Amino acid sequence: MHTDIHIATHRGLGSLTLNRSESMNALTLPMVRTLAQTLMTWRTNPDVRAVLIRSDLPKAFCAGGDIHFFHEVARGGLTGGSALLEDFFTEEYSLNHLIHHYPKPYIAILDGIVMGGGMGISQSSAAQSIRIVTERTRMAMPEVNIGLFPDVGGGYFLSRLPGELGTYLGLTGEIVGTDDTLYANLADVFVPRAELSALMTLLESVDDQQCRQAIEAFAAPFAAQINPANSLLAKQRHLIDHHFSHDNVAAIISSLAQDDDPFAQKTLSTLLKRSPLMVCVSLEQIRRSAKMKLADCLRLERTMVRRCFEHGETVEGIRALVIDKDNAPRWRPASLQEVTPEMIAPFFTSAWPDYAHPLRDLV
Repeated sequence: MHTDIHIATHRGLGSLTLNRSESMNALTLPMVRTLAQTLMTWRTNPDVRAVLIRSDLPKAFCAGGDIHFFHEVARGGLTGGSALLEDFFTEEYSLNHLIHHYPKPYIAILDGIVMGGGMGISQSSAAQSIRIVTERTRMAMPEVNIGLFPDVGGGYFLSRLPGELGTYLGLTGEIVGTDDTLYANLADVFVPRAELSALMTLLESVDDQQCRQAIEAFAAPFAAQINPANSLLAKQRHLIDHHFSHDNVAAIISSLAQDDDPFAQKTLSTLLKRSPLMVCVSLEQIRRSAKMKLADCLRLERTMVRRCFEHGETVEGIRALVIDKDNAPRWRPASLQEVTPEMIAPFFTSAWPDYAHPLRDLV
């Protein structure tokens, strides 16, 4: 198994501990494969009653996918490993599907930075899953920053958040804190970081049918330390719902521009820095995904990510923000006014016939 993930079982608890210290646990293809293979094995292993995923790093649970790898292989063509890029997204999205439908309790301790791909391996919709945050949690779907879109099932879970919170988070890529994650239903319970070792001891002693209830009872005494009703998202909920209820980005921009509120103006400024094309594509994705089941959302996202690398917007975004760090991406087109429906449509046109889609077997 891959050394960036420590795998252990103890008293019926299967533990997956991310430990890629040089990159805040950014997911590589070997890491995705290790997670998938282990979870598939444990799914039918009667000696594993529940699964725990966490990080050994003090600053991050998982910062996303390995975007340095994305940039390197996308620029190199087939000789640079672009076939591996195709494999990465196919297998990552399959892993996301596996986690969402996992038949055993799936417990994610989201201590530190949780972004992009980190959200994909923690946002399970399975009945017995539970997402635990600490005072150090910082969460985001920041793909629009690099000319991508909120993938790893982002269309599915963002479109199902209260009101327009998912639209706001997906289009701006903003980072939110612990209280926001609880308010937005992106997390279930708060446990102080200092209490995580005690929580681990508890998890090794509870029955699989009582995992969620035991964690909720353990977390209950700490609930008063966090006030989701006083979070940024809660305070700005009326503005978010008002401005992001539109079904096209031009209308959202116009609505924000007419609002003198500092939050509205800050949000407007943020949106205008993102890839104009991918903000529009992301809004269309979120709206479509609200009416789709998870498997269909992931199939759609697999097509979309293929189109992103074909277009080149993602490669340029990674170059500007991560490789050269000039923070001056040359977006194509350069302004929202130039984005047309004809530019958006290809991102939703499958690159494969249905029978040949890489994720055709997901249900």
